[in-house]
Amino acid sequence: MTVPARQGLEAVDILRRGADVEAVGPVLHDGACATLGFLVPPGTAQAWDVPGSACTQTDGRGLRIPAEPPAPGSGWLLPPADDTPVTDPAVLRAALDQAARLIEAADNCR
Repeated sequence: MTVPARQGLEAVDILRRGADVEAVGPVLHDGACATLGFLVPPGTAQAWDVPGSACTQTDGRGLRIPAEPPAPGSGWLLPPADDTPVTDPAVLRAALDQAARLIEAADNCR
């Protein structure tokens, strides 16, 4: 699931400050740092409708999270670990919504 970097970084901060430190799984950034990609469970794309984001559908079978970033020019913001789950879509949706509100409030203060 990809989002603009600004909103994604805010969401990562929100998730990492939450009570459940395991709330955010591996997160990729593209080479230009324009977008962040959150790894979410298979099946998430079917119901994903958050404006400004995109969720790619996969079958999820046999998917292994590589230690090296899967796309040329990308990098891990939060690298995968053996015990790191993917990000829960409901938790991510709430964090992205909160991040959007924070960004809008900050932009309106200018």
